[in-house]
Amino acid sequence: MSRREMVRPGGRSARVQALVHTAVRELEAEVGRDALTVPLIAKHAGVTPSTIYRRWGDLRELLSDVAVERLRPDTEPADTGDLSSDLTTWAEQFLDEMASPAGRAHVRDALLGDPDGSNAGQCSGYAAEQVAAILARATTRGERTPEVETVMDRVVAPMMYRILFRPAGLDAAYARRLVADLLGAPGPGQPTAG
Repeated sequence: MSRREMVRPGGRSARVQALVHTAVRELEAEVGRDALTVPLIAKHAGVTPSTIYRRWGDLRELLSDVAVERLRPDTEPADTGDLSSDLTTWAEQFLDEMASPAGRAHVRDALLGDPDGSNAGQCSGYAAEQVAAILARATTRGERTPEVETVMDRVVAPMMYRILFRPAGLDAAYARRLVADLLGAPGPGQPTAG
């Protein structure tokens, strides 16, 4: 059982988490990420360093937890009226956010302090929830849709691989091409059937 699973949700635990997360974000803006230490964060949050160590274990796990929270989408995916457009709009925004310097830093932090893979799974879950919402809307409109996991494998996974390991050429056209390939539509520069 991981340290985070042992923590009681809500109440004091939720307040401590909110205080510490806020302290990390504020201190990152004030002094920079490299200057962060557990004692500095604890002082800023008004808690003891032992509270942070008990809850998160170390600085990397804390930064990972904060990064996961930052990677959580704060809005529903846009509803543009059809599956291709909805998924393309979402993929472009996802790529833009994740490939930005801040997005890459959050992804790195989320993975670095994640000994059991739960944070990576949570980040993946956020993307899957967004994709599921897009697909559910399309199904309601009577459109044929792929499975959530198919979208994750053919759109999200290639983007994340490129963000982490081959960041050159990451632009909206790349996201559009992945979605077009998934949906069987001609992508940019591909001839149409006919």
